[in-house]
Amino acid sequence: MLQIEERAVVEAKAPGRPGDSEKITINLGFVDLGHIDLLVSEGVYANRSDFIRTAIRNQAERHAEVTRQAVARNRVELGLRHFTRADLEAARDRGERLHIRVLGLASIAPDVSPDLACETIASLDVLGSLHASPAVKAALHDRLR
Repeated sequence: MLQIEERAVVEAKAPGRPGDSEKITINLGFVDLGHIDLLVSEGVYANRSDFIRTAIRNQAERHAEVTRQAVARNRVELGLRHFTRADLEAARDRGERLHIRVLGLASIAPDVSPDLACETIASLDVLGSLHASPAVKAALHDRLR
């Protein structure tokens, strides 16, 4: 059976935070895509991305209790977590190794060296997106879950 699908690039933006987004690619069948386009043409949604973002938010809200329990059980930080060079240097000076667990966006400042990241970050578990220099990402590759 041959299934024809259209690939759509969706830009998932946080409300009120233009530019803070991650692009994803999804496959949609023509019928699903037609339903979306109909709702857009009827003015229910501004565009395809608006529909998909709304659907994702609705599903996340529908399963909010599961998320809440998982965040509490797994000790995951929810939202945006930014690590500066000063944060990592302070951890190093305390002899502390960080186990970073974030649901959302984890970012490591551009001035953090790969050596400092390796010295201070024992593990990195990000459900969402990790923003860091290519060199830091490469250095932490074996610690990413």
